[in-house]
Amino acid sequence: MPLLVVLVPGDLETRTGGYGYDRRIIAGLRGRGWSVDVQRLDDSFPWPTATARRHAARVLAAIPDGTTVLVDGLALGSLPEEVAREAARLEIVALVHHPLAAETGLDPHVAAELEDSERLALAAVRFVVTTSPATAAALAGYGVESDRVAVVEPGTDPAPLARGSQRTSPTLPDTPCPEPSAINHQPLESHQPSAISHQLCEVSLLCVATLIPRKGHDLLFRALASIPHRNWRLICAGSTERDPATVERLRAQLEADGIDDRVELVGDLDAARLAVQYDRADVFVLPTLHEGYGMAVAEALARGLPVVSTATGAIKELVGIHDDGGHANTGGVPSQPDRPANTGSARLQPGRPAGVVVPPGDLNALTAALSRVLGDARLREQLAEGAQQARDNLPTWDDAVAAMERVLERVARP
Repeated sequence: MPLLVVLVPGDLETRTGGYGYDRRIIAGLRGRGWSVDVQRLDDSFPWPTATARRHAARVLAAIPDGTTVLVDGLALGSLPEEVAREAARLEIVALVHHPLAAETGLDPHVAAELEDSERLALAAVRFVVTTSPATAAALAGYGVESDRVAVVEPGTDPAPLARGSQRTSPTLPDTPCPEPSAINHQPLESHQPSAISHQLCEVSLLCVATLIPRKGHDLLFRALASIPHRNWRLICAGSTERDPATVERLRAQLEADGIDDRVELVGDLDAARLAVQYDRADVFVLPTLHEGYGMAVAEALARGLPVVSTATGAIKELVGIHDDGGHANTGGVPSQPDRPANTGSARLQPGRPAGVVVPPGDLNALTAALSRVLGDARLREQLAEGAQQARDNLPTWDDAVAAMERVLERVARP
């Protein structure tokens, strides 16, 4: 039975995309006959205390010679000396969801220190796994050679199609929603605003993201507040406890902008309650400034939801938008004989775009995209059709586990 030691900082049950990825890979490898020993590191990473670093050093030192060790990037980048000390006797594989220095809101000096630390740690490991082609490309700037990197994109669980809110605007309580065909609209490819119907359905928006600066909630709120029509309601699902200061600022922003009655911060939801919110949604929004992949977008597509998001991680490929502005035929990194195939967006097939994607941090573009999607029922219908096509081609967790297994078998000592 092959042995793998996995080092994860904090609680593996934390409800974020990164921890969810780790959980599914670990469970999948165990299902394939691997003996997986999960070692929990302190939750202070990526800014570990001295005690946390000493504990991590002891954990690494206690692992038998020749063992394959998978270290989550949230910890690895802050342990350059500890990793280098053990690298000659262990087969250490880094799992990088996104570079630590890419976290939004960091002091420039702190970001530079994190980048230098992660660069040293990555130089010491045997191999690197990233969760998207975008992250793999970013690591070239860290001096990681392409033949030491493999992309293992997350899987997505099948899910029923969302039924949507099926509600009319509260400002028009006695007026039924018009049929999409009754609304003056332009082709999706025109990228021009459509005429907005005088009879607007109320649109239920859903954002699933921890309330931290990188997720861009402030931009989303500013964009929605500036749109004249108020035919929307927004549910924000995600932890409000990780960054209380940011949550306090966001609540104040909602009140100041006069949209606190239309936005609900529901906090961290378990799988069952989150599924209810997906089912009620009409449009999924994720104004993130940076993503390693975009797992929440994939989960929305699995439910056939149209998406408004940003061009980061694998989001453009997921929603079927190519760099030239056209539809994506394939995306990601092509497979090579000596490395595992990219298991995510490379499986996408030609079809309708499933979303509207704007540059990260571009408030004007985000406002325009939201205004058009909210005001054009036909466009929402087109994007939903694209999402329903995309959902059939999303990679599975079996794909992801198989790809990870190939990486680990490659680096394991005979």
